[in-house]
Amino acid sequence: MTAPAPTGAPDRASSGTGAADLSRCSLNTATVKHATLEEAVALAAEAGYGAVGLWRDRVQEIGADRAARVVADAGLRVSSLCRGGFLTATDDAGIAAALDDNRRAIEEAATVGTSELVFVVGGLPANGTPGQGPRPDAGPGDRDVVAARARVADRIGDLVPFATEHGVRIVLEALHPIFAADRAVLSTLGQALDLAAPFDAAAVGVVVDTYHVWWDPALRESIARAGAEGRVAGYQVCDWILPLAADPLLSRGYVGDGYVDFPTITRWVAETGYSGDVETEIFHQEIWDADPREVVATVAERYAHHVLPHL
Repeated sequence: MTAPAPTGAPDRASSGTGAADLSRCSLNTATVKHATLEEAVALAAEAGYGAVGLWRDRVQEIGADRAARVVADAGLRVSSLCRGGFLTATDDAGIAAALDDNRRAIEEAATVGTSELVFVVGGLPANGTPGQGPRPDAGPGDRDVVAARARVADRIGDLVPFATEHGVRIVLEALHPIFAADRAVLSTLGQALDLAAPFDAAAVGVVVDTYHVWWDPALRESIARAGAEGRVAGYQVCDWILPLAADPLLSRGYVGDGYVDFPTITRWVAETGYSGDVETEIFHQEIWDADPREVVATVAERYAHHVLPHL
């Protein structure tokens, strides 16, 4: 059952955005892939969003200091920085490279003004490039998913002191199991919470991404656990659409176009007491190729209709 809006709240069930409160609505820059950071921020501010979620590629194009100024000058918050991670290397050189890159990501997060750095932890070492086949020289150990998760835990332990020193939280993202081989050996929110458990909640949290976790039969319990542990660091929304694209990574759709039960999942997140931003993060070629202004307007309308009434 949908909880009634608080007395004096704006009309949050509006099918448009004219009367909708978009103060917690965040545009992840991946949704408007071909827009520059400045363009994405300007469109979000113009539409009345409260925040933007930044990807490191766009930040690095203009530098973290300038990115921070652009967002602040527009009157917006940075809800998160994407992404750190890819922590499953087995060799010394690969481990060192991953730690160096993640330390840079932590510094970038601190500079752009967010405490939340999203981690996609990486797939099996047998995979050399996301979306491609296994390395010709991959051996049985490179396909050991349990060992890969253990290395992720070790690398998180390596990075937590540095992140804490910079006021940044490592935010673990569970990805749908179809991405376990090449992008993330964490497939459920419960697995992410298990990896976070040894660390203070201020140091390691989790993000609930509807595209990746909507199918999980333990999702309600895992979201409640995340709330009880104080680890809900972000809520990302987009829909699961069919047919899947040749690259499943590009099968995210606008909220309301697919199969995700947004009212229910949003209420579960709200019941934890989460009061942060809600990012729309979509990877879809047709959406990327569309007019970014129209994309931003559609994202806002779908948020107002399918998500906001249940927060």
